[in-house]
Amino acid sequence: MAEQNNGIDPQELEAAFSLFTAASQQLTEAYADLERQVGSLTQQLEIANGHLRRELEEKAALSRRLSLLLDRLPGGAVELDAHGNVTLMNPAAARLLAPLSVGMRWTDFVVQKLQPTSVADLWIYPCASGELRLSIGSAEVPEEGGSILLVQDLTESWQLQQALAHHRRLAAMGEMAAGLAHQLRTPLATALLYTGHLAKPQLSEVERAKFSEKTLARLRHLEALIQNMLRFVRRQALPTEPVELVSCLGEAIQTIQPQLDAADMSLVQHLASDVYVQANRKELLSLILNLLENAIQASAEGSVVELSLVFDVDFATITVSDHGKGMSPEVQERLFEPFFTTRKDGTGLGLAIVRNLLDQFGGDISVRSTLGQGSEFAVKLPVLVDPSNV
Repeated sequence: MAEQNNGIDPQELEAAFSLFTAASQQLTEAYADLERQVGSLTQQLEIANGHLRRELEEKAALSRRLSLLLDRLPGGAVELDAHGNVTLMNPAAARLLAPLSVGMRWTDFVVQKLQPTSVADLWIYPCASGELRLSIGSAEVPEEGGSILLVQDLTESWQLQQALAHHRRLAAMGEMAAGLAHQLRTPLATALLYTGHLAKPQLSEVERAKFSEKTLARLRHLEALIQNMLRFVRRQALPTEPVELVSCLGEAIQTIQPQLDAADMSLVQHLASDVYVQANRKELLSLILNLLENAIQASAEGSVVELSLVFDVDFATITVSDHGKGMSPEVQERLFEPFFTTRKDGTGLGLAIVRNLLDQFGGDISVRSTLGQGSEFAVKLPVLVDPSNV
């Protein structure tokens, strides 16, 4: 009986073997599935590595191209770190900004070597090769806390502009000389003609007096022309003082009133409260009279001329308007040129002198005109906030 109790039951053994076989089968399947997953991940990793290699190769090629481009750029490129120190320079920057080098502080170089100009981002750099004019622009790099400076050498362009301006001045002087000769020739020829008549012995006293007066008129015209020409050319600095505009305009109105009465014309005034400007009173009065006379001459008898004064915090504006024949756009473009005039007896210097005077006073003049409707001249002058401090 004891031998039977210690024996192994075949059925139990068979069941245990079946369980072992099933577990082994599951492990085999799990291992095969794991191998498949590892193979898939390995394949995906190889694909990802291929993409990364291609991206790295593309970035390396791009870096090589950018480095080559940076080296070949005619303009300079300077990289600054967050503290304003130079970390990178291309050859053009090293050539233009020598002795600037990597590690130097940019602000120190600017203070010691560069001179600012009236144009934003344009600097003068005196160096061994001469005086350079450099355009230096800045672009921030927020991700890295630094900035990139772009440097362009505008010296040659500036020299060409100066040469062009010089040639234009020479051309303007030539045109001015030709215009002056033309302006002088007509009254001079007329004066010579009248003087020739005075030499005739059979000339009556009445005719002699008439030709004498005409000769004097032509000579006075010549004198006025020469005086205007000298005023235009000299452009000498004028003494200035605080000028009350309302008072100055009132004097101009009184002076011009006889001409208005002779032409049966009226003057309409729109004057604001008084304001001061820094100017030469005598020349400013002459300027206003010039504009009023032009308005009278451009208008028909019985017309109305308007004079107004308005001002804001910064500027006072004097406006002279007429309802005359007006001007074409082509005439308006040349209106302030020396010796340009549309009047037979005009010198063509009045408005040119007006513009020169306003330049000295810090002001400006503009015109609006429509053919058949009239013209409006606007003079702007800086306002004096406290004349007692001038």
